[in-house]
Amino acid sequence: MARKQIPAFDPQAFLTIVGKGKTILSSRKKEILFSQGDAADAVFYIQTGKVKLTVVSPRGKEAVVAVLGPNHFFGEGCLTAQLVRMATAKSMADSTIVRIEKTAMIRVLHKERTFSELFMTYLLSRNVRIEEDLVDQLFNSSEKRLARILLLLANFGKEGKKEIVIPKMSQETLAEMIGTTRSRVSFFMNKFKKLGFIECDGELRIHSSLLNVVLHD
Repeated sequence: MARKQIPAFDPQAFLTIVGKGKTILSSRKKEILFSQGDAADAVFYIQTGKVKLTVVSPRGKEAVVAVLGPNHFFGEGCLTAQLVRMATAKSMADSTIVRIEKTAMIRVLHKERTFSELFMTYLLSRNVRIEEDLVDQLFNSSEKRLARILLLLANFGKEGKKEIVIPKMSQETLAEMIGTTRSRVSFFMNKFKKLGFIECDGELRIHSSLLNVVLHD
């Protein structure tokens, strides 16, 4: 008698189907998924929508540390020695998010090599992005930082599009992301618009020519 073949593990199915230790969350715009200081007990995966991670200093100053979209993980610090959340996670739009309990995440990472490779690839690419953000913050002007973040939000270069629409985002949020004031963001956005790098007609359209700001010395 032929042995029954065990189906191959499908990482995407694991991330989209409710199961042991996994729940699907329907998050409304501006809904808080977890707050800074909460217990770190789960990893989250974005199926659709966008999530903003923010940190508040002891003096009350808030900074945006990441804006994440579909296929991104967050809250992975719970897999290390992190006992409480270091940031607040809030939906920027109606989103569908998978919540994976810490024990379930550790179990699948140990058991399924394909999922471990997928997760490791994500973590490495996220680490590279963090290093690039640090260099950008240390050495580039606020104008270049704004141009770069707009291109990143538009996923410039990933699909070969010459102009891409990005979700509406307040100038306050952009200012928090690049470490400057809202008035400076407003000044640079108006400058980019006059030069034809962006269009603001109810939605924000990014042109590939904005890359000239990042590359110009």
